[in-house]
Amino acid sequence: MLIQYACPVSRRGLILFLLTGVFWGLPYFFIAIALDSFSTPTIVFARTFIGALVLVPYAIMTGAAKKVLKAWPYVLLFAALEMVGPWFLITEAEKYISSGLAGLLISTVPFFAVAILALVFKDRTALKPIPLAGMVIGFLGVIALVGIDSFLGHVEPIWIGAVVLAAVGYAIAPIMANNKMTDVPTSGVIGFSMAIVAAIYAVPAAFEIQAEIAAQPPIEGWIALLVLGLICSALAFVLFFELIREIGPVKASLITYVNTAVALLLGTLFLSEPVTPGLLIGIPLITLGLYLSAKK
Repeated sequence: MLIQYACPVSRRGLILFLLTGVFWGLPYFFIAIALDSFSTPTIVFARTFIGALVLVPYAIMTGAAKKVLKAWPYVLLFAALEMVGPWFLITEAEKYISSGLAGLLISTVPFFAVAILALVFKDRTALKPIPLAGMVIGFLGVIALVGIDSFLGHVEPIWIGAVVLAAVGYAIAPIMANNKMTDVPTSGVIGFSMAIVAAIYAVPAAFEIQAEIAAQPPIEGWIALLVLGLICSALAFVLFFELIREIGPVKASLITYVNTAVALLLGTLFLSEPVTPGLLIGIPLITLGLYLSAKK
């Protein structure tokens, strides 16, 4: 899973970019739909179980399983940082905040990545004035969004904090994986991580799922779980790491723009989520921050 910087974007790179951006903008919308019928543990269990069913057999057939077993402590850590914590926090938070806002807050991942690279790995690129200014502007956007909407009573700060904490996990996990599991195939890391998470959430989900099924969830709820598992988890992860290999990590991080746009658009058009004053002020600042933080 060694990440290399790549040359200008090819047609394949552009297709991967658009697909990954759209697929990772979808989860927030489908989580909101699934929450109408299922609990947080059930949703996390379902998406990871479905994803593992797809990726684990493939990892075994391609010989990736052996390398995963050798690196099991880091695979376990990756699962915790990328899925166990974040997927619970995001799903639970969407009971109280809009799906579009959740997607926007997750777009702060590059800011935390810049901070980690600067403070832990002494990355000189991260310490340059333009990326640093982008990080500051982006955080000002988050502060403006949270402050204004909290003051007006549109959001509860604790759930904003939950999603931001998930973003921190999203920032740490890939950096750790890229430094500690360079020779472990992506399908193995993601597939076995999902299997671990499914095993963890199987217990709490077992207490909820019988009653949830008895309540006869609508077909939309089942479709949401299927999309979360197949497209937003298994397929999106594979495409993302292919994208990194194709165009490099800096350009690949710009899918955040697409993620956020898709999440906000779906929430506004299909879930009738309001566009609040905090969003109107915070979105431009966060977008500008993302653009500057991706500059070399």
